[in-house]
Amino acid sequence: MRRFTIISAILLMMLLMLPGSMRAQELNYSVSGVVRDASNNHRLPQVSISTMDGNETTVTNADGHFILKTEKKPSCLFVSCLGYDAQKIVLGETTNKELKIRLKPGTVTLDELIVAAINPRDVVNAALSKMPENYSHDNQLLRCFYRETTQKGKRYIYVAEAVADLYKSGYQRIVGTDRIAIRKGRKLVNTHKADTLGAKIQGGPTLAIELDLVKKTELFLSYDEMNNYDLRMEVPVNIDDRTQYVISFAPNTITDHVLYYGKMYIDRQTMAFTRVEMSLDMSNTERVTECILVRKPMGVRFKPRELSTVVTYRYDGETCRMHYLHSDVRFNCDWKKKLFSAPFHVEAEMVVTDLVANDAKPMALTEAFRSNDSFFDKVSVFYDPDFWQDYNIILPSESLEQAIEKLKKNK
Repeated sequence: MRRFTIISAILLMMLLMLPGSMRAQELNYSVSGVVRDASNNHRLPQVSISTMDGNETTVTNADGHFILKTEKKPSCLFVSCLGYDAQKIVLGETTNKELKIRLKPGTVTLDELIVAAINPRDVVNAALSKMPENYSHDNQLLRCFYRETTQKGKRYIYVAEAVADLYKSGYQRIVGTDRIAIRKGRKLVNTHKADTLGAKIQGGPTLAIELDLVKKTELFLSYDEMNNYDLRMEVPVNIDDRTQYVISFAPNTITDHVLYYGKMYIDRQTMAFTRVEMSLDMSNTERVTECILVRKPMGVRFKPRELSTVVTYRYDGETCRMHYLHSDVRFNCDWKKKLFSAPFHVEAEMVVTDLVANDAKPMALTEAFRSNDSFFDKVSVFYDPDFWQDYNIILPSESLEQAIEKLKKNK
């Protein structure tokens, strides 16, 4: 029996490519815009946009665009991004026009010599010891937007999206009680004859449970697991106008399970883990394949190239809760009889868009999405321009939007 790893939450299943009832809350108001870097005018992806109470939130897409829907007109928005100064945007009487937001790169006043003298292992151990007070003890019901896509080369062959309700028990309670249920979803699939191979993610939306690193510390954030890594202090950065220790990590040993390269971000004031970036150590191709691949047809070659993950937590003034997940898997795959293999890119992301309730009760097990389910198999092909009218979503990038239109025309 193989050891459960972070990769087990992002398992790929290769296959031949073959062609909920809860009502959304009334979101009567919306504001949209684009976020750019003030120093170079580049559009910024994965910028968090939220109301000041943090109850409604979204993130910008790859083109820096966003739309945020709320029950009533907010007085202002809070805009934050890793490495930039957070900004409060006061909304005027009318906001019919798209907001143009420019974030300034953040500056950190900590003396780099002082930072270099800090033992990174002491910082991580302090953060581990502070976990019980840094994450919510309440049972919460969170609304999320989830998207997964598959690209063959530069062409999208599969897009699926959903709104889901995520039940998170308090962080000192048993992780096995966490559940997620799909409330509304759709998929669009390219059925060209040339596309004899595709890929789907096993578990899909359960990433929000399986990759909750501060709750499932045995995956990565534990005293024992940290002994498998060399740690190094990096230059601090700002997240939400709060200074973060940045600690890079790299494997220092050979183990019976896969290891990672990456960075972790720890709030200097609260010592809470706020962000973890991880890339799989690809040095042992056989072991990596064993971890990533669930099943493939006979006669198919599979070569893993990259697996990376980002998990972020958001501080609400008292405690942190899960905010955003992003996963990328890249591999080459094709039939053995072909001379060249095709590059594939499977991507999944999820953002918590609304806090629905504190002191929440879990949904019934019969509603819950299971870790061995495939989202591909759970939603139907459907297209409607008003499909997400009453929900917050991550806007599709321009390239993805074009792909959706092309996939729709193939129906």
